[in-house]
Amino acid sequence: MTANLQKDILILAIESSCDDTAASLIRNGIILSNKVATQGIHEQYGGVVPELAGRAHQQNIVPVVDIALNNAGVNLQQLSAIAFTKGPGLMGSLMVGCSFAKSLAQSLQIPLIGINHMEAHVLAHFIENPKPSFPFLCLTVSGGHTQIVKMTDYFTSEIIGKTIDDAAGEAFDKAAKLLQLPYPGGPLIDKFAKLGNPESYSFPQPNIPNLDYSFSGLKTSILYFLQKEMKENPQFINEELNNLCASIQHTFIKHLMKKLIAASIQTGIKEISLAGGVSANTGLRFALENEGKKRGWNTYIPAFEYCTDNAAMIAMAAYLKFLKGDFETLNTAPFAR
Repeated sequence: MTANLQKDILILAIESSCDDTAASLIRNGIILSNKVATQGIHEQYGGVVPELAGRAHQQNIVPVVDIALNNAGVNLQQLSAIAFTKGPGLMGSLMVGCSFAKSLAQSLQIPLIGINHMEAHVLAHFIENPKPSFPFLCLTVSGGHTQIVKMTDYFTSEIIGKTIDDAAGEAFDKAAKLLQLPYPGGPLIDKFAKLGNPESYSFPQPNIPNLDYSFSGLKTSILYFLQKEMKENPQFINEELNNLCASIQHTFIKHLMKKLIAASIQTGIKEISLAGGVSANTGLRFALENEGKKRGWNTYIPAFEYCTDNAAMIAMAAYLKFLKGDFETLNTAPFAR
């Protein structure tokens, strides 16, 4: 990593990939503030509406950045660089953060740093101790992505397994919708699963080659199962909600862990980490830690606030890029995928 002669590196980072507007300040690798504004408007639609998300980002970005600066005790003139999420994500949402960051960087005449959202989820492990050692494997699980990533350096990685259809986070939310739970339903499945028996109902595990995942068939099997049971007993979901949540969550986690175990065996790597929004799921966190104890893994999971979309992970990735002198030009543009 190239050394930088600037003693005090202070970066403002902005995250706007989906429906959370976030800003964070980092000084010399230490997070000073981390502010997130969520968008409750999507709940009534059962999912994120891209057009509404973009408009909400326009309303939220200035106050969120202002609060983050005030919480850190920092003014704009002290900044060394501006970082933003370049992608992947919703194009309208990304454009708001990108345009804001470019304008601010240009007005202050300081460098601009573009960050890959999924890369930042992995680098969130370097915000706090303990931190994984290279090489390590990271199961990155979110609403839009499910990947097993082999990390050999901060910015040197290889995706060795991925979903061939739906992401795990999407599957959790779709299953919750089938259970007549409000959006976002993934956290509710986690909540009710704690009260149920994971062995109550069984669903077929996907038989996917290599280290790849598939959740489409699982969702379909859950749908058909519920349709059948509801015909016989219209109150089935209400009566069995806890057990259904526990069984569905158990099935998803079993699928995730099976491929992660295989990846560890194939690569010989025992530094194993978890990242992304679904890494906030308590069942998955427990499963990783429990498997780690059995297999002699060193396991790493970020704090809850660094699992879901946040700007602190963007800030950490930006700090590491700043040290390399890896900056964007002002004609840079975001990417959706």
